[in-house]
Amino acid sequence: MDKPVYLETRNIVKRFNEVVAVNRVSMKIYRGEIRGLIGENGSGKSTISAMISGLLPKTEGNIYVEGEPYAPRNPLDARARKISMIVQETGTIGPLSIAENIFLGDESRFVRNGFVDRKRMRQEAEKALALVEFGEVDVSQPASMLSFEQRKLVEIARALYHDPELFIVDETTTALSHDGRMLIHRLMRKLRDRNKAVLFISHDLPELMEVCDALTVMRDGDLITTIERSDFEENHIKQSMVGRVIEGNYYRSDTDSSRGEQVMVRMNGVHTDTLHDICLELYQGEILGIGGLSGSGMHEVGKVIFGEMKPEQGEVNVYGENDDGIFLPHAVRDVQTAIAHRVGYVSKDRDRETLIMEASIKENLVLSALGKLTRFGLVLPGAEKKFARKQIEELNIKASGMNQRVGELSGGNKQKVSFGKWIGNDSKILILDSPTRGVDVGVKTTMYQLLYTLKQQGYAILIISEELPELIGMSDRILIMKDGKINKEFQREENLSESMLIDYMI
Repeated sequence: MDKPVYLETRNIVKRFNEVVAVNRVSMKIYRGEIRGLIGENGSGKSTISAMISGLLPKTEGNIYVEGEPYAPRNPLDARARKISMIVQETGTIGPLSIAENIFLGDESRFVRNGFVDRKRMRQEAEKALALVEFGEVDVSQPASMLSFEQRKLVEIARALYHDPELFIVDETTTALSHDGRMLIHRLMRKLRDRNKAVLFISHDLPELMEVCDALTVMRDGDLITTIERSDFEENHIKQSMVGRVIEGNYYRSDTDSSRGEQVMVRMNGVHTDTLHDICLELYQGEILGIGGLSGSGMHEVGKVIFGEMKPEQGEVNVYGENDDGIFLPHAVRDVQTAIAHRVGYVSKDRDRETLIMEASIKENLVLSALGKLTRFGLVLPGAEKKFARKQIEELNIKASGMNQRVGELSGGNKQKVSFGKWIGNDSKILILDSPTRGVDVGVKTTMYQLLYTLKQQGYAILIISEELPELIGMSDRILIMKDGKINKEFQREENLSESMLIDYMI
């Protein structure tokens, strides 16, 4: 290859106690190239990017930038060498202003006579946001006022403001809408065409094949192969990822949309500041999908059912079985009411709203089930361990042990913990927002099989997703939302296509 090498790793290793996350990986990233990095959850992809960007120290080996030794102690060291990274989960601090988030750690550039020049900081923040076509916004307002996608765009603006020579994108596109993805693809291509280097980590294989010039495959901490664009072939890449041939579709193969007779969730005339007259029913033994563009209101539906958002008008009832086997309605007034009546909710923003990153796997898994693990006001340690061990084994959560911190897990294993937290508590109503965001093909297969099994066991499942193949592949019915309203309902059928759904989204 005649392109100049920008960054090279030589036999780099990363260990977490006894676990080897990256095992003697040597790779080169070239200027004028978008290099894809792919592998199953826990393969070491994000660990490599974290070492390059200064988030994690390497255990062994060497990294070189344009031939010179490079050992960043933190992301500011990486930025000084013109390396910027945007991460999968939220990288903004809610109470800080948008401008303060963009220049976090770099405030000294605005200090005059011992004071921070806020006006100049705001002006530069607006220039940064213009790079990502953010639109008009008051950059002095706290980042917590922004939507999840807007906060991701703030992070991208922060990275691009420093005009990086190496731009690392770690799973970020899975958090963005279609328009957001197209924007970041354009930005990556623009950097490549300016002879910069891009490292793109994603689980979306079609996306990687469309965007990347070369693809490096990781498995269990090892670098398996690097494939040039001219040799891209989907089944070969999948086989390299998992070490075995993956054939067929991992979605449901049936067209049967049968369900139980019992309503489990009923929303009637619900209004909020974003939802308008939402009426829907979710039945026992049904997978109901909700789709739409970012801002359509679909994510708010899940929050209302779980009691995180209160309707201004209308009501939400969930149905539970009493001792006589009779299903009775219960009005959802808050999260505690929903949990008490066996409603589980996995948020799109998993790391902030579903899991406690600093807590252990065990502590996260048992959190929703403490009532059944408590005797005389005390949590029984033996019952806790048994409960956690059962979920870890049944969901095949890869970890060094149940006491490992959840924040150290890969995206797919975090999502398994999110599922296990509710399934272990025997939640019969599951609200799943973007359930396979940031997980690989192997974990997706496991999750889809689990959801279909739960459907057959009578669980009521609501899937909220911007991934139309996922909705079509798994749902018995699909509701398409637009401008805070339900715009169209589709039944499961063999000829249902993405274009049919998109017509009612735009």
